[in-house]
Amino acid sequence: MAKYWLMKSEPDAYSIDQLKSDKTTLWDGIRNYQARNFMMNDMKVGDKVLFYHSNAKPPGVVGLATVSKPAQPDPSQFDKKSKYFDPKSKKEDPRWHCVEVKFQKKFKDMLSLDWLKAEKKLEEMLVIKRGQRLSIQPVEKSHYDYIVKQGK
Repeated sequence: MAKYWLMKSEPDAYSIDQLKSDKTTLWDGIRNYQARNFMMNDMKVGDKVLFYHSNAKPPGVVGLATVSKPAQPDPSQFDKKSKYFDPKSKKEDPRWHCVEVKFQKKFKDMLSLDWLKAEKKLEEMLVIKRGQRLSIQPVEKSHYDYIVKQGK
């Protein structure tokens, strides 16, 4: 049974267009334990993803992806040149993990955060709640389906 997620990325760091070009990417550089735990314990191949541009003007859902490979050790934690390098993480006992995601679709028009907030059907979505800054969030199937329908 597929699960549904919202994954945030700053478009100047990694955009939906970059994912479309790359076709797949490791969702690396996540340094929040709850988000890491979602990837390690809850995300499975085939899970559906809302791709969300954060820290953008405006922020919002810009497309769709799927989880294409299960969690694996995040290679950036071992790369001394990476801003995500973690000197406390060891190859034999990695601290950080990441899934691979695969591009599915870019929406013709972004569904902005303001639009999400204005939609009565989406009022329970975590992304619109105050204080919800997590870069990976679970999404209800009904919310996912509604957003996909609107994004066409």
